[in-house]
Amino acid sequence: IFTQTEVTHITRWELNFSICLLSPEKNVALKGTATQSSQYDSYGAAGNAIDGNRNTKYTDGSCTHTNQDSKPWWRLDLQDVFTVTSVTITNRGDCCSERIDGAEIRVGNSLDDNGNQNPLCAVVPSIAEGQSSSFQCNWTMGRYVSVVLPKPGILTLCEVEVNGHDSSGWYKPERCFCLISY
Repeated sequence: IFTQTEVTHITRWELNFSICLLSPEKNVALKGTATQSSQYDSYGAAGNAIDGNRNTKYTDGSCTHTNQDSKPWWRLDLQDVFTVTSVTITNRGDCCSERIDGAEIRVGNSLDDNGNQNPLCAVVPSIAEGQSSSFQCNWTMGRYVSVVLPKPGILTLCEVEVNGHDSSGWYKPERCFCLISY
């Protein structure tokens, strides 16, 4: 806000603005819970994608794996609303890297259609076998992060990292201060 004050032929401009500090960015996926459209076998549990381990060998038990589904999905419940800045996905390294091609990353607060109608963060064109790729989410707020194949197929993820901020940090008065400049 600009205000002008005139004092005996001297003009003074004053600029007031507030700065609010955000909570530190971190991988908020680690404390969440995961579910998926189906589970292929005992190795392919949904929670494997948020175990903090980027191991890409399926039989080591660190990757997810659905059955052949009409629209396979994996969903993370962050347990609270976060501001998501990016999502990093690690692809399977021992086979089948093309299964991730065309997957949609969605972030939001709805569980309609298993969360698969939440706002679109990004589309995964492909990820090389055993590699990780990051996708920017433009500071999208949400409790649920979904990875969905919008076509019949099998979905396999070896790690999903959700980088973001605690959304409650945006408006906490104790994190704000006012700057005045003359």
